[in-house]
Amino acid sequence: MSINSSFDVYLKSFIGYLSVEKNFSKHTVKAYKSDIVSFFIWCNYINPNKITYNKLREYLYFIQKFDYKKTTVSRKIAALRTFFKYLHKTQYLNSNPAENLTAPKKPKSLPKFLTDEEVLNILDNVNINTPAGLRNRAILELLWATGMRVSELSSLDFENLNLEENEITVFGKGAKERIVLISERAKKFLEQYLQTARQLLLNSAKKDNPNLNTNIPAIFINKTGFRLQNKSINNMIIDIVNKIQLPKHVTPHVFRHSFATRMIENGADLRVVQELLGHASISNTQIYTHISSQHLKQEYLKAHPHALSEQIQTNSVTN
Repeated sequence: MSINSSFDVYLKSFIGYLSVEKNFSKHTVKAYKSDIVSFFIWCNYINPNKITYNKLREYLYFIQKFDYKKTTVSRKIAALRTFFKYLHKTQYLNSNPAENLTAPKKPKSLPKFLTDEEVLNILDNVNINTPAGLRNRAILELLWATGMRVSELSSLDFENLNLEENEITVFGKGAKERIVLISERAKKFLEQYLQTARQLLLNSAKKDNPNLNTNIPAIFINKTGFRLQNKSINNMIIDIVNKIQLPKHVTPHVFRHSFATRMIENGADLRVVQELLGHASISNTQIYTHISSQHLKQEYLKAHPHALSEQIQTNSVTN
């Protein structure tokens, strides 16, 4: 068996492990596969048994010239660590050369979020007099009411809805199932879309494509009658934000951050927010307590009659 053939066997087995046993998302599996292949192309498909810790460090030094983001470098390191750990665990390798490989520290930055006024400004500027507009309003209402990821929303099917109980079943990262709750307001717009606009979108698509299968299970569809994609939702939000000239970069994920921040500010238990967001670790949810604290300080400085003078005095002392 050639070196390339041997590597293909290792890689195929690893991909199966990520998909089946680890239950990683398709996007993560694809990214890890690309990272592993890139490394072995760089080292000319050397036999994995000959890979050393120093060789891995040499590769990390090599990729620095490409100015990757720290998050990208961290993912590449995670892919290599997971790959060699798997080969060692399954006895393909006698030792794990990536065991002590460390990732660069991620920059600490607080997620961006929208105020209630900004959210309402966006929602109120959706034209709900068209089928696509009513669909878009339902999408934005759901993002704001539930904090679900855009990928979770775009993949919704009819079987995921339990509107009588104001519940929606979503499948998050690693296909993990959870229940999110929706407000009466979001439910109202979703029902309006399902009762009228969705069928109108299908009818229009059917005129352009008579062979179109209109039994598609997707909740949110595009003008061609197929499932609406994440990119389309993102572009829709950008168009509205540009229209109202909101000086913020707004994405579907910003709605998720806004939902979580508002929940924390209103006193929701951290574990409840973790469950609603589908975070695997509570540490991922705790970031929103920092946002809430920072926002609280900003509001205090703006609103308290003595805050500004106290701040000036503090600055004078420190300077």
